[in-house]
Amino acid sequence: MRKIIVSKEENNNRIDMYLSKKYEDISRVAIQRLIEEEKILVNGRKTKSSYKVKENDNITIEEEKPKEIALKAQDIPVEVIYEDKDIIVVNKPKGLVVHPANGNPDGTLVNAIMSICKDSLSGIGGEIRPGIVHRIDKDTSGILVIAKNDKAHINLSEQIKKHEVKKVYIALVRGIVKENEATIKMPIGRSTKDRKKMAVTEKGKEAITHFKVLKRYPEDNCTLLEVRIETGRTHQIRVHLAQIGYPIIGDTTYSSGKNKWGIEGQCLHAKTLEFKHPTTGKLIHLEAELPQYFKDII
Repeated sequence: MRKIIVSKEENNNRIDMYLSKKYEDISRVAIQRLIEEEKILVNGRKTKSSYKVKENDNITIEEEKPKEIALKAQDIPVEVIYEDKDIIVVNKPKGLVVHPANGNPDGTLVNAIMSICKDSLSGIGGEIRPGIVHRIDKDTSGILVIAKNDKAHINLSEQIKKHEVKKVYIALVRGIVKENEATIKMPIGRSTKDRKKMAVTEKGKEAITHFKVLKRYPEDNCTLLEVRIETGRTHQIRVHLAQIGYPIIGDTTYSSGKNKWGIEGQCLHAKTLEFKHPTTGKLIHLEAELPQYFKDII
């Protein structure tokens, strides 16, 4: 059950638009359906999608239970970078979905990890996301840490929430970036034009991305960047770089995706992850090697 109290500044917004902006993981269409099913109540009473919220309105959302998926261990090749009794760190290949969903019932990173770890995974992520503390997109490759027990999961989640986990990415973008280093600070939220996409929007959540140029390739009109994120918004790096005119090569969602190498999916790799070990407190610094296709392009 989700609960929210409307503030003075949020007064007079349509409830379906208000809630879809408030919760990035629920689309406006889903909100409207939940209102029709009377799973969203205002001050304990049913409402309409056109209702305009008022200050101090008490809104409750009865969360839908995820469709149960019978998880099975699958022998899917995944490079293990580090493993102990509390965590496992892997180098996820491009094209591999992190966890099962209605469109991807199996063949995911979770299925692969289950094969490696057997029954040793945190249950906090829920039935379809055991051990998953953070994610990267299907077509982004790179480093991910997975929790083997609930204590490790809680600790790592807190570190991420407090921005104590350092993440560094390598990105190949279209265009010659003029600045050697820069910071992008633009709020990101769900796109009002396409609910499957994210966008820079005034009412979005704070998002901060730092980048520096590693190499420029004038003959191919592209630039290799090292990117560090302070926040972890959905599609953050892809949205920010596209917004300033340097979309990631291969990204069909936030650019045309056309490129001379015929690469499908963004040239974005999560290279470095630094965090404190959830049990020992020791600083862990790990790196995931660039995939071969990325090396070949460079």
